[in-house]
Amino acid sequence: MNKINYILLLGIFSISNHNYGQDTLSISKKDIWLKTSENNLQIKITNQDVKAAQADYRQSNSVFLPSITASHTAIATTNPLMAFGSKLNQAILTAADFNPTLLNNPATTQNYATKIEVLQPLINMDGFYGRQAAKSKIEAYQLKAERTKEYLELEVNKSFMMLQLAYKGVVVLEKANATADANLKLVENYFKQGILQKTDLLSVQVHVNEIKNQLQYAKSNVQNASDYLAFLLNENTNGKIYKPVEQLDNTITVKTINTQLSDNRKDIQAMDKSSEAYAKMLQSSKMNFLPRLNAFGSYEMYDDKLLGNSAKGYLVGAQLAWSVFDGYKSIGKMEKNKAEFQKAAIETQQYKSQSQLELNKANRQLKDAENKVNLEKLALEQSQEAYRIRSNRFQQGLEKTTDLLQTETQMFKKELDYLQAVFEYSFTQEYLQFLTK
Repeated sequence: MNKINYILLLGIFSISNHNYGQDTLSISKKDIWLKTSENNLQIKITNQDVKAAQADYRQSNSVFLPSITASHTAIATTNPLMAFGSKLNQAILTAADFNPTLLNNPATTQNYATKIEVLQPLINMDGFYGRQAAKSKIEAYQLKAERTKEYLELEVNKSFMMLQLAYKGVVVLEKANATADANLKLVENYFKQGILQKTDLLSVQVHVNEIKNQLQYAKSNVQNASDYLAFLLNENTNGKIYKPVEQLDNTITVKTINTQLSDNRKDIQAMDKSSEAYAKMLQSSKMNFLPRLNAFGSYEMYDDKLLGNSAKGYLVGAQLAWSVFDGYKSIGKMEKNKAEFQKAAIETQQYKSQSQLELNKANRQLKDAENKVNLEKLALEQSQEAYRIRSNRFQQGLEKTTDLLQTETQMFKKELDYLQAVFEYSFTQEYLQFLTK
């Protein structure tokens, strides 16, 4: 059989040096998703994205919660103003300190100040909308994480079916190898009896070697399919190989699937939430032009000794601040947020259009795959009957060796073609269900 056909049927895999007779690990389709949801690296990455978004949202608590700082400052000064002020804060100022000579040339004055400051936001409209944007961002990442899980479930099922197909390919080629060996013995018998020529024997020997080579490719295919499944499950299978408990079905189950794109699909909802977050950021940048109202307060303790508190005092107040002009910074930020919001809206529209296009394409592929399964099944039955007839005629000396080999090759090729068609239909069916979730 042509090597290219086998590559197309079994997948493009490199030749592996691993032994097919390794220890096998039985694995069921019911178990693989549980292992994937617990161990898959991509799922862990998306979970960290959600946690990062949640941390951003927690930062926005500063819109409501106070900011509290504490400090202790120690100074030594001969600066007239600082020396006079330090004594005043320490409540140790006397009439003698008003002597102009002492005022102008004070002795070294030490001051230790302990200060607790509180800043309480009251009205910050830009912060309120920024907090809403952070909330939408969390929801977008959560939806993205859920969609990633749905995609990985599809990918794991696909890899499991690929492993089933690979084992089926080995079974078919082992059967082809056994048939080829049996035909070789028959031809060797005929050659010894002088019924067939040397060229016939050589043709069969070449055919047998080709089958054995293809069987080795199929075994390597099993190892590679097993390695990919192990990668998705994030498991170390060094020296071992997976073997599916369930075999690949030889038949298909035709189902009617809704082909309308749903707005409830997790990835589409995530795109909508992302656009919503950009809209909130735009609104936040607009609110940046409004004044902010904040309350503040401090409690202070002064002494000429470390950590002393001989003098105490407090300060409370409120501030209404309005950034009238900041050199075009706020205007530029608003224009940038507006462009990003419009871009997000356009990207969402484009994504929905692409998703509907992909859905329509997958629906046509499912119908094509169903038709292919039916045709390949018919071709397999016909090729099996043709081989049976030619084999009987060959044993009676009524068929050429080359005709028998060609029919044998075609029969096993059609069996592989049929298995491939069943795999394509089953996967396309699951993919269509994934697109319509």
